Amino acid sequence: MEITRFVFSLLFLVMMTVGASGSPKHWGRKRVREPCKKLVFYYHDILYNGHNSKNATSAIVGAPAWGNRTILAGQNHFGDLVVFDDPITLDNNLHSAPVGRAQGFYMYDKKDIFTAWFAFSFVFNSTQHKGSINFAGADPMMNKTRDISVIGGTGDFFMTRGVATLSTDAIEGDVYFRLRVDINLFECW
Repeated sequence: MEITRFVFSLLFLVMMTVGASGSPKHWGRKRVREPCKKLVFYYHDILYNGHNSKNATSAIVGAPAWGNRTILAGQNHFGDLVVFDDPITLDNNLHSAPVGRAQGFYMYDKKDIFTAWFAFSFVFNSTQHKGSINFAGADPMMNKTRDISVIGGTGDFFMTRGVATLSTDAIEGDVYFRLRVDINLFECW
């Protein structure tokens, strides 16, 4: 009796473990998960350089000993910490009506190549979107595209998760850059 119960229990456990993915039509096939929401925005950063206080949207708030707070440091800007409140638009025109603000910071974290670490939120208050999307991750700027994590959100984006692919759309010296941000959300509530 005990052996029969043991065999049936073992058989039941094997069947539960294998489940639907154990059928031959699924073997060797990779499951591709589609995003529940896709968004594209442009983020415009104008760094304060000592002369552009009227239109600057970001400022160096921390610099290494050899740097200062109006000009990015040498050695690939290593050690600079920049805080920003940048407009977000639906197209790549800086003068388009913003749909929100990108608010947060980035710090240049490597001496031998341009790379930064980002932590920021897209804060929306428009007819189309309300709430925020939160991001964090490394930005190896020399790569054509870079992925950073979508780590949460509020409002329309409550508890969202996903990946944002950054690509540099424009650079004008050390003062202005524009990023295209392709967002793929995989958890939508």
